[in-house]
Amino acid sequence: MKLMHYFIVFFLCFTFTVTANESGTEITQNKPRIIALAPHIVEMLFDIGAGEQIIATTEHANYPLSAREIPRIGNSLRIQLERVIELQPDLIIAWQSGNPSDDLARIKQLGFNVVYSQPDTFDDVAKELRLFGKLSGHSEQAEKVANKFLSDLAKIKQQYGQKKPLTAFYEVWSRPLTTIAKGSWPQQFLDICSISNPFYQSDARYPQVNIEQILQTHAQIIIQPLSENQAAREGYTWQQWPILPAVKHQQIIKLDADVVHRMTTRSLNALNDLCQQTDISRQYYQRG
Repeated sequence: MKLMHYFIVFFLCFTFTVTANESGTEITQNKPRIIALAPHIVEMLFDIGAGEQIIATTEHANYPLSAREIPRIGNSLRIQLERVIELQPDLIIAWQSGNPSDDLARIKQLGFNVVYSQPDTFDDVAKELRLFGKLSGHSEQAEKVANKFLSDLAKIKQQYGQKKPLTAFYEVWSRPLTTIAKGSWPQQFLDICSISNPFYQSDARYPQVNIEQILQTHAQIIIQPLSENQAAREGYTWQQWPILPAVKHQQIIKLDADVVHRMTTRSLNALNDLCQQTDISRQYYQRG
C-alpha cells in the first residue's frame, strides 16, 4: 500500500520542464537535481562542475572524496524504487549495461527522465562529458574537460603507439582466471601502449582461461589491476609459474583497478602508468 501511495503521489505531482537544443537533445532550463546510477557517472559530473546537483547514487561511488557523502539508493543488482520516487529527481543518468534492466524499465514507466550512459571507448568518455554538460547546465566546463581529455589522449598515443610490442596477460580476475579480448574496455589500453594480447580474438569480451592456456602464450609481462577493496592475496599467485617469462623476470605490472576499469577522465592516469611501466619492461628485455 505504501508503494502504491508513492505511485499516486508521483503521478499527481511529477512535472519536468525541458527545452531542446539545436541537436534535439533535451536539456533542463535550470540546473537539474540528478540521480547518478554508477560511479563513473558521478565522477564525470564532478569533473564538469555538476557534483553538487547529484542527490543520490549507487554503491562504490567513492571519487572524489565528497562523492562518498551522497546518499546510496542501490547497487548493480537492485535500485530502490521507493527512494527514487521520494527524491523526485529532474534527471536520472543510468548505466545501460551496469544497472538492473528491470528496475530501469520500471523507472521509465513511472515517467522519470532517464538518460543512458555506456562509454565503451575513450572517445565515448569525451562524448558523454559533453552530453552531461548540456543536460546539467555546464556545457562550457564540459567542453573544456572533454577537449583536454582528448588532447592528453592524443599525446599518449603519439608517445607509445609505435613502440615494439610486448606480449602480455591481462588479469581481470583471479578466481576464475579471467582476461580481456577485443571490444572490452581495457583492450584499448593495450592497443595504445603497444601490448599484444594473445586472447584478443576470443569470442567473449572477458573470457575465462586456464593456466595451461596462459603458459602457452609465453607472456613477457603480466598486468594485474587490484582495487582498494581487494587484498593482494586475491590476485593470482604467479610466483608458482617461473616458466612464464613475465614471472621469471619479475615483469608484473600492478595497476589501480578503481582507476583503470572506471570510464572517466582518470582512466588516462592509468593508461599513462601502464605505458610507462611497459616501456620499462621493454627496455629490460632489449638489454637482455
